[in-house]
Amino acid sequence: MAAKPRGLIVTADDFGLHSRVNLAVEHAHRHGVLTTASLMIGAPAARDAVARARALPGLRVGLHLVLADGDAVAPRADISALLDGHGRFGDNMVRDGVRFFFLPHVRQQLAREIRAQFEAFARTGLTLDHVNTHKHFHLHPTVLGLILEIGREYGMRAMRLPFEVSAPLWLRPWISQVRAKLDRAGVVHNDYVVGIADSGRMDEAVWLAALASLPDGVGEIYCHPAFAGDRALSRGMLEYRHADELQALLSPRVAAAIRGVGVRVGGFGDVLGV
Repeated sequence: MAAKPRGLIVTADDFGLHSRVNLAVEHAHRHGVLTTASLMIGAPAARDAVARARALPGLRVGLHLVLADGDAVAPRADISALLDGHGRFGDNMVRDGVRFFFLPHVRQQLAREIRAQFEAFARTGLTLDHVNTHKHFHLHPTVLGLILEIGREYGMRAMRLPFEVSAPLWLRPWISQVRAKLDRAGVVHNDYVVGIADSGRMDEAVWLAALASLPDGVGEIYCHPAFAGDRALSRGMLEYRHADELQALLSPRVAAAIRGVGVRVGGFGDVLGV
């Protein structure tokens, strides 16, 4: 059997979270290997991110849906069952996942928020290259089902499949179900990702090791670059080495390694032909 053609999508997540992230995304796209960014449309620096993206026509931008540990887009009164006492999504994803599955009124509010984020992205005028979720929440069947249903109305054609080749065996049947649902919906996706096991630590050495052993198929290497600052970008990123991740995207050795493997590079639309 012939080997599948290889392609590579290089993505920065959390575009819009902070001006330090936005500056890093712009710098890594202009001067490094970054091809793609996933936009948190309700985040504090989203407006700045959109302005930068409009000035970077080669940067492919997708929607990074936030349904945990972040800011909502829909009016608080419309989605109160989803929010904590501070008006934000909490980070207890197990509890929230149970509520999404079993409580119809929570599911209805979840659908409102997902639609609000798609609608907010549509208002930017940016082309929707792909969709993914903060902390891979679309592995939840209710979340994935709503995204597939609502995203169709907004021209969604590609999603991230958060499957890393080192994933534990128990997770693989679940990933297979997600892959099958995407295929049935006609939504294209990558074959694998790099970035889960080393989240927040995607430095040059990790990149070079990954590029030396890329599997067949279309891969997405995603990371969280940012310029250094005096505090963590969030509580969940206290140990993240954002500046090292930015330097990896700017590394001549990483750029040379990508050229050396001869893969097609770009956004989801470029690499997957949608």
